[in-house]
Amino acid sequence: MDYITDKIMNFDWLELSIKLGTLLLKVIVTYVIYIIIKIVGKKIIHTAFVNHAKNPLVSTSRSKTLESLCENIFSYVLFFIFFVTVLQQFDIKVTALLAGAGIAGLAIGFGAQGLVSDVVTGFFLLLERQVEVDDYVTTGSFTGVVEQVGLRTMKLRSMDGTLHYIPNRLITSLSNHSRGNMQALVDISINDCPNIDDAINIIQKACDTIKQDDENIVDGPNVLGVQSFSQTAVVLRVIAKTKNGKQSEVERKLRKIIKETLDKHVAVVEN
Repeated sequence: MDYITDKIMNFDWLELSIKLGTLLLKVIVTYVIYIIIKIVGKKIIHTAFVNHAKNPLVSTSRSKTLESLCENIFSYVLFFIFFVTVLQQFDIKVTALLAGAGIAGLAIGFGAQGLVSDVVTGFFLLLERQVEVDDYVTTGSFTGVVEQVGLRTMKLRSMDGTLHYIPNRLITSLSNHSRGNMQALVDISINDCPNIDDAINIIQKACDTIKQDDENIVDGPNVLGVQSFSQTAVVLRVIAKTKNGKQSEVERKLRKIIKETLDKHVAVVEN
């Protein structure tokens, strides 16, 4: 007991404090440099892709997607460098650690299959251009606008504002609603219609009117005819091709104008 007490009393606590303080200072300085490089690096990447997007031949969505991916990769690489640098400051042999990681990699790989699957799936999503930032997509039970596509996850913002983080391996099927022209579809129910042809003509005139005023309509709108009927009502279907992402807006306008036109027609007939 006296031996242990003597060792504690004679131990150079000042030297230990200096070493710990120096080590802590090095870690803090390394972390500050890491943060600065991360901020500057992301700023450079953003500026580069802003200039890249100015090219008229380059898709804005594609540019945003590649920017998101580059920032993602840059963050992972920078964090790895920071981690290795900190280990070296603790006199840990990084080369031996990496060699050991290669041996342990097989065992770890069985537990990291999901991560590997995320990276592989994310790579092919980007390579095949299945999805890009700002695309309106449906995958599984989620529908929304893509905010970020990474090697591990995809960020999807739903219409109610919820941000979903979807691991890439769960994207087994994906429907992209932002490729090519979309279709606006409106079903109009008409009660007690004595002459269906007259109703179709009236609705078609309303459709022709909105076509002249709305640049989002690519083709149509056209009244297809009777979609369904019952003893009290007939349902007429109207379709139109619209620009990407504008189908809901066009559908709302069609319903409004058709309803107003039918109401005016009924008023004239009653008078």
